[in-house]
Amino acid sequence: MGSTTSSSLPADFEWGFATAAYQIEGAAEVGGRGKSIWDTFCHLEPSRTKGANGDIACDHYHRYEEDFGLLSQYGAKSYRFSLSWSRIIPQGGRNDAISEDGISFYNRLIDSLLARGITPWVTLYHWDLPQGLHDRYGGWLDVEESQKDFERYARLCFERFGDRVKNWITLNEPWIVSIFGYATGINAPGRSSINKMSIEGNTATEPWIVGKSLILSHARAVAAYNKDFRSSQGGKIGISLNGDYYEPWDSSDERDRAAAERRMEFHIGWFANPIFLAKDYPADMYDQLGERLPKFSESEFALLREAEVDFYGMNYYTSQYARHRTQSPSVHDFVGNVDELEENKEGLSIGEESGVHWLRSSPDSFRKHLARIYHRYRKPIYITENGCPCPGEDKMTRDESVNDTYRIRYFEDHINAISQAITQDSAIISGYFAWSLLDNLEWSDGYGVRFGVTYTDYDTLERTPKRSALALKSMFEGRMNGRM
Repeated sequence: MGSTTSSSLPADFEWGFATAAYQIEGAAEVGGRGKSIWDTFCHLEPSRTKGANGDIACDHYHRYEEDFGLLSQYGAKSYRFSLSWSRIIPQGGRNDAISEDGISFYNRLIDSLLARGITPWVTLYHWDLPQGLHDRYGGWLDVEESQKDFERYARLCFERFGDRVKNWITLNEPWIVSIFGYATGINAPGRSSINKMSIEGNTATEPWIVGKSLILSHARAVAAYNKDFRSSQGGKIGISLNGDYYEPWDSSDERDRAAAERRMEFHIGWFANPIFLAKDYPADMYDQLGERLPKFSESEFALLREAEVDFYGMNYYTSQYARHRTQSPSVHDFVGNVDELEENKEGLSIGEESGVHWLRSSPDSFRKHLARIYHRYRKPIYITENGCPCPGEDKMTRDESVNDTYRIRYFEDHINAISQAITQDSAIISGYFAWSLLDNLEWSDGYGVRFGVTYTDYDTLERTPKRSALALKSMFEGRMNGRM
């Protein structure tokens, strides 16, 4: 483990930066790429994404060598990126045509990274379902069809890239896919019965159906890897789950302590219990949702047991307070009948405000989160996303944005929390990916919010490193060499 000081990290700790295909690639119609649900969502009128779309984005498709040069400049050991399903199988289905142009593009990316000594970490699905599957059978709303098509897509990726890619993530943030896509409707495909801009959807039922589809799709991909690829390719596979840590609003009130735990079960246990423990959904979810929560059959539990993963991918940004509610939950409630607050009963903030309303820097709660997740699910943790925008950064000039002292402090505090969770809480944490390599399309927030360690000029597409990009290198090198 190396040094056991409070700020140390293992000598083999893996670190780098993360991106997602739709947010940076652009080239939306190049090489036979099919539409994804985000292509459709971004072009709805009136706009649901502040007028932004991914048609060009950061033009990473044509500029990846420049971007990988930044990775080398920043000292990154690893790089996490996602594949666009519809760039590889334009219509998405298991009997649909494959795009060799799309496969060639990702081969070039992988080979370029390896030539630079940078380890690729590949996410199979980062929210961009082929529109063809949504049109054909409702996409994730069809539990049986979607998992079969996802398995075929995953197998194709293992076959074509697995000789060089040794680190796989099946899905990114299934909670966001399910809730933002099918409950609130603020993300693609925008289905909701409580969002006035949505014309289709049922918030009371659809998110839970989609959640089951995602769990079983993940399981089929992992089971396929374990059975047919692991022995010859020697890689590892996991999933990236998001989830805040929740503190009780009133720490002396047992009802608020229960509310905090219940909120984390709705946020994390929903997916983590079936995936990491091959167990049913949390009891708190059944108590509230009843028959609306689709059950697993015995054969599906058998599949979950076959789909043993190697690591827990954690996307963490912030924490909150949870306060119990005295009234019964609505059928549209998806948080566990709690109020989510940024200040507790005494008026204490969960953390320092950032450049986006939902994110406050809360490294002490992050440490608790790491310890809780590791000791509950007993898999090595990789932080697959962590980062922030600086206060006011959406209105800053390039020179102002580059001087990102808030982001540097955020990274340093959260990396210290990782060190403490390892050395003092006995958690196994093996890697960290900062979000994000580039300022990019932040989904429904458009191009205003900037999470990157590299400033992107969206008019010229010029990239400018921010101070945080090189600061991370010194942070990690110092801790991994026991100098801090």
